[in-house]
Amino acid sequence: MGSQVGEISSLELSKYDGSDAEKPLLVAIRGTIYDVSSARDFYGPGKPYAVFAGKDATRALAKMSTKAEDVSPSLEGLTEKEIGVLDNWEKKFVSKYPVVGTVV
Repeated sequence: MGSQVGEISSLELSKYDGSDAEKPLLVAIRGTIYDVSSARDFYGPGKPYAVFAGKDATRALAKMSTKAEDVSPSLEGLTEKEIGVLDNWEKKFVSKYPVVGTVV
């Protein structure tokens, strides 16, 4: 289990993007921060979902996008279907990764 980071800013969250191997790899969804260090092969630098590391990936996950411009906490303009996709991602994260904090 990862160590707790508690309530941190998005700027602080960005320091947990995998570039420092000493720090856990973190991804947030709807402001809840998950330690995805166990999935470094997916979220680590140069990996398929590295764009989410150290960020709140809410919008990108809802849109099933890995475009940097979609990596945002914003729910604005998302369709009901996209919110459903986001709910499914959130369930996956809850079942696979420890919650370690909140983006404030």
